[in-house]
Amino acid sequence: MHPEDPTTRRAASRKAAQDSSRGVKWRQVWVLYRTEVRSALREKTIVVNSILMPIFLYPFIMWAAFTGMTFVMGQTEGFESRVLVGRWPREHPQLRRDLEGIRHLKLVEPTPGLDVEEEIRSGSLDARLEFLPAPGEGAALPGNFEARITFTRSKERSEGARDRLREALTGFRDDWLRREAAARGIAAPQWQLFSVQTRNVASGRQMGSLLMGLMLPLFFVIMVAVGCFYPAVDATAGERERSTWETLMSSSASRGAILTAKYLYVASFGFLAGILNLAAMLLTVKPTLGSLAGKSGESLEFAVPLAALPLLGLSAVLLSGFVAAGMMIFASFARTFKEGQSMITPFYLLILVPVLFLSTPGLEFGLSLAVLPVVNVAMMVREALGGAFQPHLIGVTVAVMLAAIALCLRLAGHILHFEDVIVGSYGGSLGKFVQDRIFRRRPGGQRAPEVVP
Repeated sequence: MHPEDPTTRRAASRKAAQDSSRGVKWRQVWVLYRTEVRSALREKTIVVNSILMPIFLYPFIMWAAFTGMTFVMGQTEGFESRVLVGRWPREHPQLRRDLEGIRHLKLVEPTPGLDVEEEIRSGSLDARLEFLPAPGEGAALPGNFEARITFTRSKERSEGARDRLREALTGFRDDWLRREAAARGIAAPQWQLFSVQTRNVASGRQMGSLLMGLMLPLFFVIMVAVGCFYPAVDATAGERERSTWETLMSSSASRGAILTAKYLYVASFGFLAGILNLAAMLLTVKPTLGSLAGKSGESLEFAVPLAALPLLGLSAVLLSGFVAAGMMIFASFARTFKEGQSMITPFYLLILVPVLFLSTPGLEFGLSLAVLPVVNVAMMVREALGGAFQPHLIGVTVAVMLAAIALCLRLAGHILHFEDVIVGSYGGSLGKFVQDRIFRRRPGGQRAPEVVP
């Protein structure tokens, strides 16, 4: 076809007009997006919940929990355990000397008429140690006895006394068995018959990855949801409450550009909250859990594989995109900020409840979890932190989340075609809208005629 043909010129002209229209639309989106972000950064509630809380809240909780556990352990170790001891076994005077030599252990003599169990329950005594005759065939061994410790689990001091007594009695029994074996010319392994030993082959890095995989995905989902929560309400119900929605809609920007800018604004704050929370947790988990594990003799290393970083970023994009779309759908029917919070809360809980059950250590990432939105992203984050990458499951997760986002955006676009929803005069919720406008059922069960506003 000749370049000067009128048909060719008209097609080229239409294409140029479309390209120009697209360029104008995205410039409008960019201008509106910057305006929304600047306005949000002046809102204290949004800044606190979307930026400051992800950085400080959960690291602070971990630090507070670690400090509290350390304080309680220190206080328990410093308690003086008050233990009432009855008749001592005459064949073992060394046992009494061993117990009297234990620091923070005070031995109390019995008094007539004392209700020992009531004293233990009330906290006046911490434990009672009784020496009873050995039961059964054990009575044939000279000097053998049975030790009974009475305590209460409802008080930490009593449990601490139980642990101190049990440790001392176990050490004394082992020494006695070794002496009896030597006196009979029997080696210790033969006397013991068999022993049970355990050996952990997991490295410190693997144990650290396990702990991070159990904690961080849950916090990650919570923070992305919190980061989207207030911006979603502010972008919809907040506009109506400030009476600025009609002014915005009457501007030269198209309705599609306005909604796109608002969606990107909400998703951006959710993404920012998720990334900030992951960074803060990764920086905090080592000094807190690492120190606590060191006191128990464990060696933990907390390191994120470099290959996991792009996957973590992708997870934040997918999760924030889905949560932002879902929350904006629910908030679209609210006329006040408070009403918007109430409407979004069910969706907020809906995405959090399944994730609470993902902390089970034996749970594996399979196809059945990869097709569940939000759950699949949390599991993908968990696997990535442990250095496990399963391309087919990652592909399924990405496809499912993109489909869920597209479905939410399609529903949002359909909702906002109705003028009464846009201006806030529609007096129903999402459920009522789906029943009235999507299924369009009349009371008699017949389908209502199609209405295009």
